[in-house]
Amino acid sequence: MQSQDVAPRPAPASDDPVVDVERAEAALVEHYPRLVRLAYLVLPPSLGRNRRVVTAHSLTQRALPRGRAAATPVIPAQSTGRESDPGYALLRLRVLRTALEADRPLKRLAWPKRSQLPPLLPQIWGLRLFPRSGGADELALDQRLSALSGPARAAYVLRGLEKLDDGDVCEVLDAAGVDYVDEALEEADTVPAQYALLDSPEFDPCSLQARPTDLMRRRQHMKAALAAGAALLVSGALLGLPGEGWGPEGPAAPSYAQNPAAEAALDPAQLTRVPALAWQSSARTDFSVWPPRGDLARDSALLRRALAVWARPGETVQVSATPGTPAGGPPGAPQLLYAGTVDNARVVILYDGLRIARYAEPTDGTAGAALDFSRVDGASRAEASAVVLSRADGNVRYLLAPWVRKAAERDLLKSRTGAMDLSVTDGVTTPMASPVTQQTGSCTSWNTLQLTDSTGTRLLTDLSELVPARLTTGRPGAVKEAAGAAALRTWAPYSCWLGALRSAGVRTVNAWAYARQALPDGTGSAEWLCTRAETWRGGGERVLAQFRTPGATHAAVAAKGQNVAACGARDPHVLAGVLWKAQTGDWYLLAAGARDTDSIRATGGVDGTSRGSLLTVRAEQGARAELKGTLDSGRSISGLG
Repeated sequence: MQSQDVAPRPAPASDDPVVDVERAEAALVEHYPRLVRLAYLVLPPSLGRNRRVVTAHSLTQRALPRGRAAATPVIPAQSTGRESDPGYALLRLRVLRTALEADRPLKRLAWPKRSQLPPLLPQIWGLRLFPRSGGADELALDQRLSALSGPARAAYVLRGLEKLDDGDVCEVLDAAGVDYVDEALEEADTVPAQYALLDSPEFDPCSLQARPTDLMRRRQHMKAALAAGAALLVSGALLGLPGEGWGPEGPAAPSYAQNPAAEAALDPAQLTRVPALAWQSSARTDFSVWPPRGDLARDSALLRRALAVWARPGETVQVSATPGTPAGGPPGAPQLLYAGTVDNARVVILYDGLRIARYAEPTDGTAGAALDFSRVDGASRAEASAVVLSRADGNVRYLLAPWVRKAAERDLLKSRTGAMDLSVTDGVTTPMASPVTQQTGSCTSWNTLQLTDSTGTRLLTDLSELVPARLTTGRPGAVKEAAGAAALRTWAPYSCWLGALRSAGVRTVNAWAYARQALPDGTGSAEWLCTRAETWRGGGERVLAQFRTPGATHAAVAAKGQNVAACGARDPHVLAGVLWKAQTGDWYLLAAGARDTDSIRATGGVDGTSRGSLLTVRAEQGARAELKGTLDSGRSISGLG
């Protein structure tokens, strides 16, 4: 058996000018998964994933020559000196030719070709088939390939999947009937050469997932076509199926479950609705005491669609979730936080004790519905103060907790400017500029949400998630809200770093100025700051040690770490170093630890020792050093990163 990792190459035409059916059939059986993958990748994405899968299998199966005694010419060889299989070369050419034909528009005065029509076989009733989902890289590549023309897509796939050089690609495309081969190669060059991703399950139409089709719509068509008496019998049977008694469920996939508990969780009448003033007497102050708000809070049809999509998102629903957020429907009847019309969309916010779910659909229909999840288990009063309600035109609106008394917008980068008040109506703020979209080039501002309640004032920032992250300052274990004048001055030079934390499931970010160090050229003192981002899932924490010289508006990253305890409540210590060039042109290794650092030692490319928490040693440009520190307790620590 030949390996399927690298495609077999055909022999020279002079050695074997024809291929009989038996040889082609053997090649089809042996290399069927590769041929189907090739067809799937070249077929136009406009067909949709389900039809691309079925069509890819259909084209591959029809690639076999007709007749038991037929003999078919072989295309010229693409290379010599490799293991050959002219049967595979023939099938690849036929598959490629028909896949490219499927991408060509129908002509008014010509009969359509077989490949331009929906496949008669195979057909699967009641199911939609599509490959397993890959990662973000595969999704991005699929989007780039969908923007290419059919020949350019074929060129990219022949390069990456078949491992052909450009000369061989030109011969295959020319044999497949492509008119402008050079233009196809140039267009394929616009997509990064991420050829290894073509072997991903994302593009494997032989390893499939199945989901039901829209059975309710099909049943309606069937009932309309039947006689009145038969239609009544069929209707009576269908009324007993789950979901039918609740009415249309919009973009949700159909349900086959007949689990009473699961059905109750999707019944709008069973939604938990907390009384408006329950938070005032509750021992808890988190999302569990938010009352329902919004002008559509009693719209049963909208709530039914939101619940159904949460449990069974259809193929057209755009679903996103922060890292570590479990998938699946609610375990029981969730709590309603909001249902209303916001920025030309109908929005529903639900909470199930673990997650916030946001369902949004256009006001003129359900096409383009979106479902977003964020994990919020164990949220405190400060972290349960706001939820992102909508984003539009670079702005963001928030739904605020009932205990919030005042909301304002503050530019974190400009600590001396005041906050601009936001109007709040039924818990919904007026739009404010979101840092998610405003940071397209140089970082000149970072707008945050400033909230005030009976316990004080705090800052939250939008990081492309449903729940904004809370900002704090101070030594780990004794942090405070980043709202006072000193805290704002601490955060200002480091706020642009927050852009690196988008969509990472961040819960809180703390900034701790742990040391100041006199510069050896006498130009002032530099500041060392440790920023630590904690996540909702309790893992994936990111830590940065940053270094800022006098007068600098932004800081330099000196060291970083991930999934480390440093600079956190469990290990409130940090040690980091940086190579720094003085105005005299001399280079130095500068290092700093927290106040309880007894000594620091540098080894490797730089050798030096200091007593105390600061180290200054002459160094050469580009030198690399390893840092070790000793705490007052005698414990040893290593340099971050």
